[in-house]
Amino acid sequence: MNSLNRFSDPFYCIMRLVVGLMSACHGLDKIFGTFTPKGEALPTLMVVGGWVEIVCGFLVAFGLLTRLAAFVASGEMAVAFFTMHAPKGLIPYLNKGELAVVYCFIFFYIFLRGSGNWSIDANFCRKSTAVTSSGA
Repeated sequence: MNSLNRFSDPFYCIMRLVVGLMSACHGLDKIFGTFTPKGEALPTLMVVGGWVEIVCGFLVAFGLLTRLAAFVASGEMAVAFFTMHAPKGLIPYLNKGELAVVYCFIFFYIFLRGSGNWSIDANFCRKSTAVTSSGA
């Protein structure tokens, strides 16, 4: 089983990339109607949520300021669940809030784990560590 551990970093990077891009797609569709025709004007809370999904989704996908972006995105998904879905009932399957719950927990996991080895954050850390150790 330990031989599978060598795939954990690349798979985590792919998961982070896919989850971040999917979140950004949701935001792009809310704000700009990118994938479905845009209907009437959105309430202010949904506009803010759409922008959070776009910005945090791209930051998480590329691993830049990952912990901060994932924490904000996780909170936004919790707010989305409790303001939009929970009033229809607390069971996510029945109130159509499964996606918000799943995103909330995945983003929180990303917040706890960090950006991983394959990210812009990790690249900056490697460069600053190399400069500090060679310059001293």
